[in-house]
This record gives sequence, structure tokens and C-alpha cells, in this order.
Amino acid sequence: GRPRRVGPFDVVASRYGVRVQGADEIALTKMDVLSYLDKIPVCTAYEIDGEKVYEFPVGEALGKAKPVIEYVDGWKCDISRCRRVQDLPKAALDYIHYLEKAVGCRITYVSVGAERDQYLVM
Repeated sequence: GRPRRVGPFDVVASRYGVRVQGADEIALTKMDVLSYLDKIPVCTAYEIDGEKVYEFPVGEALGKAKPVIEYVDGWKCDISRCRRVQDLPKAALDYIHYLEKAVGCRITYVSVGAERDQYLVM
């Protein structure tokens, strides 16, 4: 019954997570929640003491880190009924491919709604 909300996708933390876990594929969840946005925020780096950092900071540096946000185009339509990759709007596919490239890991599953059957296999 809670609202489904999301913040910016964190490329830096996701890239670190993929590396330390040895992941070769990931799932992207809650894409439908982004459907109303004109521009979708993505954290592409952190700023620490005035310097952009592209690697995940550890220790004391993490407490100083401020996200650097870039924006990608939104798709401005409901994607919750999509069940095949080709059903997604081009801007949604562009977002998925952008994240795959930025994180360096294949996105295999994409959820487009809260229900168990609301996902795509890429």
C-alpha cells in the first residue's frame, strides 16, 4: 500500500556493486515509476572536496560525497502493460542501454510494474 518511489539511479554505486559481487547481469526495477518524468536523473559521479570522483568512495570520503546528477530524456507514457522489449518506447530503451554502458553490466530483467508478471526479459 506504500507509494512506489525512486531516486536517481546511482551509476557509481552500481558499478562498484557489480564489481565486488562479480555480477555479469543485473535487474532494473521500478521503471514504470519514472514514466511521468520529462527528464530522468542519474547519479554519474560524486563530488568530494570540489573534485569529481567516478569510483565509489569508502571510509570518511563517503560521508563527504555529494551526488553529481545528469539527466536523460524520459518517455512520458505508461509502460506498465509492456511485456516485450519491442513494446517499450525508444527513450526507455535508450535509458536501459545508457545504464548498461555506464555500469558495464548487462541488464537482463526490467520491471515495469508492481505485479509479479510486470517485467521484461531483455
